[in-house]
Amino acid sequence: MAKQRILLGVLLGVLWETGGTQIYYSVPEELERGSGVGNIAKDLGLEPQELEERGVRIVSRGRTQLFALNPRSGSLVTAGRIDREELCMGTVKCQLNLEILMEDQVKIYGVVVEVRDINDNSPYFQEGELEIKMSENAAKGMRFPLPHAWDPDIGKNSLQSYDLSSDTHFSLDVQSGADGNKYPELVLERALDREEKAIHHLVLTASDGGDPVRTSTARIRVMVLDANDNAPAFAQSEYRVSVPENVAVGTKLLLVNATDPDEGSNAEVMYSFRYVDNKAAQLFELDSNLGTISTIGELNCEESGFYEMEVQATDNAGYSARAKVLITVLDVNDNAPEVVVTSLSSSIPENSPRGTLIALLNVNDQDSGENGRVTCFVQRNLPFKLEKSYGNYYSLMTDTLLDRELVPSYNITVMATDRGSPPLSTETHITLNVADINDNAPAFSQASYSAYILENNPRGASIISVTAYDPDYGENAQVTYSLVEDTLQGAPLSSYVSINSDTGVLYALRSFDYEQFRDLELQVMAHDSGNLPLSSNVSLSLFVLDQNDNSPEILFPVVPTDGSTGVELAPRSAEPGYLVTKVVAVDRDSGQNAWLSYRLLKASEPGLFSVGLHTGEVRTARALLDRDALKQSLVVAVQDHGQPPLSATVTLTVAVADSIPDVLADLGSLESPASSDDKGLTLYLVVAVAAVSCVFLAFVIVLLALRLRRWHMSRLLQASGSGLAGVPASQFVGVDGVRAFLQTYSHEVSLTADSRGSHVIFPQPNYADTLISQESCEKSEPLLLSGDSVFSKDNRALIQVSAYQNLQFSLQHVGSLVAACRIFWWCRGIGTLNCFMWDLVP
Repeated sequence: MAKQRILLGVLLGVLWETGGTQIYYSVPEELERGSGVGNIAKDLGLEPQELEERGVRIVSRGRTQLFALNPRSGSLVTAGRIDREELCMGTVKCQLNLEILMEDQVKIYGVVVEVRDINDNSPYFQEGELEIKMSENAAKGMRFPLPHAWDPDIGKNSLQSYDLSSDTHFSLDVQSGADGNKYPELVLERALDREEKAIHHLVLTASDGGDPVRTSTARIRVMVLDANDNAPAFAQSEYRVSVPENVAVGTKLLLVNATDPDEGSNAEVMYSFRYVDNKAAQLFELDSNLGTISTIGELNCEESGFYEMEVQATDNAGYSARAKVLITVLDVNDNAPEVVVTSLSSSIPENSPRGTLIALLNVNDQDSGENGRVTCFVQRNLPFKLEKSYGNYYSLMTDTLLDRELVPSYNITVMATDRGSPPLSTETHITLNVADINDNAPAFSQASYSAYILENNPRGASIISVTAYDPDYGENAQVTYSLVEDTLQGAPLSSYVSINSDTGVLYALRSFDYEQFRDLELQVMAHDSGNLPLSSNVSLSLFVLDQNDNSPEILFPVVPTDGSTGVELAPRSAEPGYLVTKVVAVDRDSGQNAWLSYRLLKASEPGLFSVGLHTGEVRTARALLDRDALKQSLVVAVQDHGQPPLSATVTLTVAVADSIPDVLADLGSLESPASSDDKGLTLYLVVAVAAVSCVFLAFVIVLLALRLRRWHMSRLLQASGSGLAGVPASQFVGVDGVRAFLQTYSHEVSLTADSRGSHVIFPQPNYADTLISQESCEKSEPLLLSGDSVFSKDNRALIQVSAYQNLQFSLQHVGSLVAACRIFWWCRGIGTLNCFMWDLVP
């Protein structure tokens, strides 16, 4: 039978409502779990495997789910027991409604399943046994109502007939009521005689029209009583009352009234429910004496809006009458709307277009009429809107473009309000997160940066920290710093500085030198970690600050490489303030670190010379006296103004004489405190120096003659000849109005015998107030001659012979210039004579 019923349901097929989106199926009740209802995939125009792929599912609300989808066959199958009587009690046509959601299209399909009745219920009597009391003088043909059976099935499967067991005194008559029910009555066919038979036992059988037929019986016991020949009668055969569902418990709803024309105890009537279903019995109560019906439970129109029951009135003789009571429960607005989120997206990208679906809502109100009509809207001024899609379904979607940087998340409140009086409403809160996309480049906190660092900084020193902010989120906001590649002085920028890619802290990779470069321009790049990363640049100026790390450097006088000191000539006739020489120094630092001041640190004759504080000029402080020593030693200190200050010193030797012959004469007059042998040795030294000087003068004369013969300038010859006779030291010569110191050529001869010996010095070329390069002074390669040493290093005599003339020779045929001539005679060491001969400097 079950297979036949399934086949019948399948043959009924799928019924589509014309112009609608509902699918109709028809199945018999009591199908086994998993029985097919209909091919839902075919009716949706899909293949079975597409049900799961396209997110097709049942979204019906309410009672326990009765149906399910079989993804393999694409069929709608039963998910549990389907009992028509339980689902649709009292209705002729039983239809079950459910909705099918296709998620990929966000489309709802309505499905109506009609449950057909089968004969699965037997008729039943609410009272299995009934006692009827009859007066023995009851008239023939008197009728006595019998309990009627109930069959929850419908149609031919419902109650069809009654049968009464055989008894000559009674017959059965079945009446059809206005409601279509059949009511059996016991008809007295023959007069009763209590003395003959006081109790009659009858069996009433109720049968339905199913196949096979189902029956039920009730036992009837007839008690024969003495005379009471009038039965009670109700004032009306049917009582109707309407009551609101919020009526208080214990409220009296109506009064039923039956009267008996008999007198005395035979007229006393007792009321009782002849038939009432289980739900009504839990809600209503009948007063057996007064006939009032009251509530004993809370009414709910949503559970049941109508109740039907029978009331019986019985007198003491057992005569009874019946009446119907119909109670209608009126709906009141006691249910707020219900909002169920059927489909929800908890997060959407911030670049989602307008109209992007966020959630699918099902709105329902259990009340009826105006109380069940619901209006749904989004509270506050939010960029979202609600649109009705199908039935009670609403689509929540975006109304404008979203920006996560402005609002990262929304708390959406959906308000559903019915039209009752007063209206009831329900709020549903939906949290929507706006997912970030990489639409913002990092931005630096400043338009440009400047940083300062002292030179001689340690390697790895922190310089400055740059910061860039990205308003995006997550990886899109993770900023990484780097330097734009560039070069500085031919080296890559990355060899000077580096930047921490995470913190933006700039570090020095080397110790900077202010004297090499003073500023550095670079570009810092900040880029995020998003997919298709964005970046921005900022310029950074790095300034190196000077430190006092360079001592003053003395350019003039140049310190000889052989360890000797330069000699300057000061005539004895020099007036106070006479310029002897000038100390020239520079400092590679800057600012006050390079401001130099000069001072006389030490002098062999204090008060004789002074040094200009800012010029470095060495001048006589007083007139020279005869008692002043031939050789004056000065130590000049040059100091900068840094913190702490750095300084340098130079030792100057000043010979006090009017001319070179005076120097020689002064040397001859020097007396040594040594023995007579030492005097002879000194004389030998003087003779040797004179011989060398003669050779030097002869060589100079030859060179001048060659030059004068070329030039044919007699005046220059006379001036040059007269200059050899002896020129005062520190004489100035004017050239085109410019005063310049003449170059001084000095020759040094050192003869040493013992500690009491003396030496004669012909110093290196010295340039008063005129700067020359150190390299030109170092190009000479002297010739060294050795001999027996008979002189002491402790006692030395100084003879300085200076010739003031800048000699140049033009050799036209050879094609070269001889710029100057220089002769050094230097004898040092015990038993050794070292001679530095002339060196031609090109």
